[in-house]
Amino acid sequence: MKIDDLKYAQRERVIFLDRCLTWRGAANRRDLMERFQISSAQAAIDFRTYLQLAPVPPEYDAVRKAYIARTNHQSLMPPSLTSDFEVLEDAEDVKDGSASVPRPFRQADAAIVARLYDVMRTGKAVHVRYTSLTTGVDEGQWLVPVRFTSDGENVHLRAFSFKHNAYREYLPIRFSPKSSFDERQLESALPLDEEWRTRARIFLTPNAALSSEQAAVVRKEYGFSGEFLVVVVRQALEFYLKRRWRLEEKNTRLQIVKTEYDVWPEGGI
Repeated sequence: MKIDDLKYAQRERVIFLDRCLTWRGAANRRDLMERFQISSAQAAIDFRTYLQLAPVPPEYDAVRKAYIARTNHQSLMPPSLTSDFEVLEDAEDVKDGSASVPRPFRQADAAIVARLYDVMRTGKAVHVRYTSLTTGVDEGQWLVPVRFTSDGENVHLRAFSFKHNAYREYLPIRFSPKSSFDERQLESALPLDEEWRTRARIFLTPNAALSSEQAAVVRKEYGFSGEFLVVVVRQALEFYLKRRWRLEEKNTRLQIVKTEYDVWPEGGI
């Protein structure tokens, strides 16, 4: 049996157990019962399932009435403290979310997004009005939507702009509902999206201004496995990576050693 063989609900519970044992070092039935509002019997079934799947099964501590991770514990799933943070939150903090800095609530008009998706699906151009924070609102332009992308915080629409004669990223929230949304067939094929077809391999190292001790901490924090940390992203999204990782700020923890560009392999990397 593999974890992917489980039904979704039980898979989530088993992963939660694995995260508890990874980050807390212990887990019991009540952890499951309180988190997922399930019965003690179901929690027992989930524990038995986890014990069958665990690379290194935990041992039961009768005094603590909990399973304790062994010193050579191995996670079922790749551990990430950021995404697994929920298992370390205090129960009261979970209820009100007060232990986490809230993310901006990204609003968007679902009808506009659906309209853009439909235009993208049919391969047409659409006439829209867009508000740029640099140049303000335009009087309307023709775009050809080609795909939706994400920088981890915002969803963008990548589209070919006839106004700029280039592929650009647009935030759906900034399309005006007063746009005509007129559609038209393309008279000729679009140019190749070279930035999307290009792979950027960015080689990173701790900032040279850091002490050896500080550099060692940064290497551990970012998961270095060799001299460099190599991050791969499409060239079209390279700007967002640099901005989110603060790679071009004065006191950045990481600095770019070099960037290599080549064609993004068919079917991904």
